Amino acid sequence: MSTPVFALPAPHRAHARGPLTAALVALIAVACTSPASTPTATQTPGSSPSAAPSSSAEPSMTGAIEHKTGATDVVLRVESGGGFVPIDFLATQAPTFTLYGNGVIVFQPRVETFPQPDASGATKGVPWRTATLDESQIQELLEFALGAGGLGAARESYVDDTIADAPNTIFTIHAGGIDKTVTVNALSEAPPAGADAPARAAFFKLASRLQDFDDGGRIPSDVYRPTRFRGVLIEREAQPGVSPLAWPWPSIPFAEFKAGPQDGSGPTTFPHRTLTFEEAAALPLDGIEGGVQGLPLKAANDKIYGLVLRPLLAEETE
Repeated sequence: MSTPVFALPAPHRAHARGPLTAALVALIAVACTSPASTPTATQTPGSSPSAAPSSSAEPSMTGAIEHKTGATDVVLRVESGGGFVPIDFLATQAPTFTLYGNGVIVFQPRVETFPQPDASGATKGVPWRTATLDESQIQELLEFALGAGGLGAARESYVDDTIADAPNTIFTIHAGGIDKTVTVNALSEAPPAGADAPARAAFFKLASRLQDFDDGGRIPSDVYRPTRFRGVLIEREAQPGVSPLAWPWPSIPFAEFKAGPQDGSGPTTFPHRTLTFEEAAALPLDGIEGGVQGLPLKAANDKIYGLVLRPLLAEETE
């Protein structure tokens, strides 16, 4: 069977988008600082990292920018968080784009129309996508991220105190001897005036490229099929006209969903448990690869919970 090609298009293409980090431009083109070539990458159809893939501490020596090469080694990542969002969205928050050391990428596709709840009250997420970059593509992307994308010279935090409750865009890079996380508050196409304006413009270019990596679906990739999910239970009131499902796991007692520190720091504050794909598939739902929000369940304590399923990535244990 032939392997589909993950080809990066040459022209830049703008999209009309909203004002914050979701308002992004498709910048999949090769960076202007790179040689004029059209890289290709092989896809990994129907596959996803195993529950405990190996990790390698050995750096890549095939390119000018060194990086680790393991299947769980995060080389480049971007995610968004913070701001006013419903708790179900917080519980499903995940990186928008991740590049692993072995060239595998996992990313969330750009969504124009968000899914709506079905008759059960559950909302199924849009499946994530995956493909594999070759080393020349990895090198080009890292060169862009460290150079034109601004991460090489970036400090750890860029906070805009003039904008309240705006989300953060969080970049992580481990390459070329640089290991850092850069948090940028209220990232937008029109950065506020000031000394940080050039850096923010560079970060926006990088975020735009990573957060629409398949150019709105024009570049072939495959569905990311998670082997595990984080299952989160959020107590909720009974909803008129919606009957909660009976507890679906005879072999998994409610007590195995453990609550984390009660500091409001994230979704693991709520009762949660790692579920295998087979355990999640016991739910009367199909198409759960992209996760689920708000499925009402009735536990043995007679309380009603909204179940959130968030796909786990290669290096995530819970």
